Amino acid sequence: MFLEPRIPPNTGNAIRMVAATGAELHLVEPLGFDLSEPKLRRAGLDYHDLAHVRVHADLQAAWTAMPDARVFAFTAHATTSFADVAYRPGDVLLFGPEPTGLSDEILADPHITEQVRIPMLPGRRSLNLSNAAAVAAYEAWRQLGYDGAI
Repeated sequence: MFLEPRIPPNTGNAIRMVAATGAELHLVEPLGFDLSEPKLRRAGLDYHDLAHVRVHADLQAAWTAMPDARVFAFTAHATTSFADVAYRPGDVLLFGPEPTGLSDEILADPHITEQVRIPMLPGRRSLNLSNAAAVAAYEAWRQLGYDGAI
């Protein structure tokens, strides 16, 4: 789930990644671009028709659509590594907008199951949004045995 993404190619790359993995991409408005924007289409190549993308008017609408989901909020301020989570089908991997990440208000939301981080060397602020989402999605999929993969 991308909360208020701002950079079209990041979302386009994520669309391509969810098409390759069978995951679902949830986009929470407002978006910083139009979904038909050429940069987004180019980054997603011809995978748009193969990807499951849902757009939610706001975060409350997203929570309503997934009432029982465990939600892992990715933040550089967490102490738990994303790789230490035992993922289950239906889990939500929540990423904040570029360049700010998730706000303290969102991180305090009671729907958040746990805050997690992707380990990095000291002095590095963050990974690119689509790269971070791919790293996390593939770890969750790996734990689930690459269900459906060839």
